[in-house]
Amino acid sequence: MNRLLEGLRVVESVAFVAAPLGGLTLSQMGADVIRIDPIGGGLDSQRWPLSQSGQSLYWAGLNKSKRSICIDLRQPEGRELAQEIITAPGADAGILLSNFPARGWLAYDALAQRRDDLIMVNIVGNPDGSTALDYTVNCAVGLPQITGSGHDEAPVNHVLPAWDISAGLTAAVAILAAERHRRLTGDGQYVRLSLADVALAMVGHLGFIAEADHGRSQRRAHGNHLFGAFGRDFATIDGRRIMIVAISPRQWRNLCDATGLAEKMALLEQAFEANFEHEGDRFEARDAIASLIETWCETRSLVQIGELFDAAGVCWGPYQSFRQLLDEDARCSAENPLFELVEHPGVGQYLMPGSTADFSAAPRVSMKAATRMGQHTD
Repeated sequence: MNRLLEGLRVVESVAFVAAPLGGLTLSQMGADVIRIDPIGGGLDSQRWPLSQSGQSLYWAGLNKSKRSICIDLRQPEGRELAQEIITAPGADAGILLSNFPARGWLAYDALAQRRDDLIMVNIVGNPDGSTALDYTVNCAVGLPQITGSGHDEAPVNHVLPAWDISAGLTAAVAILAAERHRRLTGDGQYVRLSLADVALAMVGHLGFIAEADHGRSQRRAHGNHLFGAFGRDFATIDGRRIMIVAISPRQWRNLCDATGLAEKMALLEQAFEANFEHEGDRFEARDAIASLIETWCETRSLVQIGELFDAAGVCWGPYQSFRQLLDEDARCSAENPLFELVEHPGVGQYLMPGSTADFSAAPRVSMKAATRMGQHTD
């Protein structure tokens, strides 16, 4: 954590990934984030993965450094309490983050009657307000069609909820932008953020929509090849796999130097009438290039390759399970200031990440674990 946002109060009425992640991002920069759940926990209170004691590690991970309040929101008195907390006085309060429908007691107009400078950021599914989740959005934007081996026509879903993550981080930025606007003008506002719009915007930013719109042939799945440059996975002699990437000319030259394959790559350039300083040419010749590197990797261990690649400045990484990540990678350990061993109620001590942004003017301080559900109700 750091204390850059100390004093800022944000109230959450949230579930699942996007909205809780938005609040978490702010809480890890020092904001006072208060999560309101129904008594017994919300929709995501028992979501997998679970600890051996049956506690949701998912809930704990997304609700670090927050305060937790449980209220019977089915009762008028409970909804009244929630509205009072959301619209509490103070120049740095009166901010709500939610991914529930903005109606009834959560309607912006109803809340703004209590505080006319209220800021509300509401994450919805589709632009028309209908339901959507990361997985129903991702299937529609085209990426599963170009993911996988390319040997069959079946789409391949992602595992990482990329659009939830993008939406959560966008929500955090939206809160800070609206709060700055309020400080400058005194005006609150309602900010609507569609999960589908986040995904559509990103595939637009990355050129996927323009590529289709310009009438080029439908891009197909290329397995683990990096599209438009050189990159692929390779096996080592000791049964591990690594990812090698060469996007820039320097990365390409470093790879050729480390493997000793510069002369053979020059011959390939002649055969393909290509210039491998250009990433597109490397992509066109990817199979031939990969066959040379594949043979080179198959005669060396992961450790040997790592030493050679690190010395030459090659851009590469090992494939790791979560267990291997924890056991073998110094980046995922208490040696990295991002992480800290924290005792979590009902779960025990485990490695928790803090804010990823390292501010020189706001040093990291010890983070707070996720609290017990409803711990701060009284």
